[in-house]
Amino acid sequence: MTLPVVAIVGRPNVGKSSLFNRFIRQRLAVVDSISGVTRDRNFSVCDWSGRNFYMMDTGGIVLGTNDAMERLILEQAQLAMEEADVILFLVDCKTGITESDTQITRQLIRTNKPVILAVNKTDNDAMEIDATEFYGLGFEKYIGVSAANGRGVGDLLDEIIACLPKEEDENADDDTIKVAVVGRPNVGKSSFVNNLLGEDRHIVSEVPGTTRDSIDSIITVGDKTYTFIDTAGLRKRTKVKESIEYYTTLRSFRAIHRCDVALILLDASEGLNFQELKIIDEVAEAGRGMILAVNKWDIFEKDHKSAMIYTRQLQEAMPTYSYIPSTFISALTGQRVKKTLNLIDAVYDEFNKRLDTAELNKFLEEVVAKQPPAAAKGRWIKLYYITQPEVAPPTFVIFSNYPKLIQESYHRYLSNRLREQFGYIGVPFRLKFKPRGKQK
Repeated sequence: MTLPVVAIVGRPNVGKSSLFNRFIRQRLAVVDSISGVTRDRNFSVCDWSGRNFYMMDTGGIVLGTNDAMERLILEQAQLAMEEADVILFLVDCKTGITESDTQITRQLIRTNKPVILAVNKTDNDAMEIDATEFYGLGFEKYIGVSAANGRGVGDLLDEIIACLPKEEDENADDDTIKVAVVGRPNVGKSSFVNNLLGEDRHIVSEVPGTTRDSIDSIITVGDKTYTFIDTAGLRKRTKVKESIEYYTTLRSFRAIHRCDVALILLDASEGLNFQELKIIDEVAEAGRGMILAVNKWDIFEKDHKSAMIYTRQLQEAMPTYSYIPSTFISALTGQRVKKTLNLIDAVYDEFNKRLDTAELNKFLEEVVAKQPPAAAKGRWIKLYYITQPEVAPPTFVIFSNYPKLIQESYHRYLSNRLREQFGYIGVPFRLKFKPRGKQK
């Protein structure tokens, strides 16, 4: 499922970053009363009423400026509006309508996209009367909010959900296995896809960042069809300075949410670094299958021992993700490139694997007998039964008398035993605890 994007736009110092933080419930964006603080854009997944979407913070729009930084921020905000499915236009109740608000309104009308007018700093009922001034911008309605105290934020999120594109089940009419090829710039993603396709469809260059957009390529092998999503290189947020590159990073994250399996390419000469770990975290958070493909292996020794040593080093660097399989390839020479399809098939099957309820409950009985959950707050914790209500990603639910008292260490114990017993190679699964009957 491709997550829709909501962009917050407006002139400087109307509270965009404060509202962004309120939406995502953490202080991710820098908040300051100085105009122009938000320069590098922020985006994060937001959830409301069962819908997930990307919330994008932008810098303050200043039209007709000659200042180089303000012009760059304007360019980024315009790109945000192009990328967005819904635009949230934020204004300031205390300041009232300004010429900048009027000019921005004209730009927003030309986008032909859903625009929601939100009047920030409407902190109380008395200020609601002042907010009516903003009908003068020509919108049919507005929503008064306060990023500072949360007033009206729920109503605003309800309006955002109502304006989002209708959810579509991408798998309903699509039997292809969707694979997102992700990794840092210049690691060989386009070369890998070209090698599979047998043609130079993608631009391949030694200049990092050549691939700007996510590109879908379809390949059929036997009775299986794959959709490969070649994405722009992912970098650290602090290094995403070029305005276009910021939005290609967002598109790469959206590609991860679209896929069934993420093929994470590493450069054999550089190994696994912090940025690859962030990519892995993003894939795990999205609940997608994943494979590590160590590219440019042709520059290393080709004996089995060197691959084993490299694999062990990878597992030591990411102990939480030791279940991710790895393969060693060369997109340049074609070494083991086509064999990755077999590994993709295996992870895809695990991604969609459903276990029998009787088998699961036998498993639960055995692992609890070996190590029962510790008592908490003077109460004995019982685990009654386990089910698997979902696949892709696999999701397990255990019913208990006191689910909220189950310790994190026991959660890990059950997760580890599940993986030992049933595999799920390359797949992050969900394990949830729910009450049986009334909540204790």
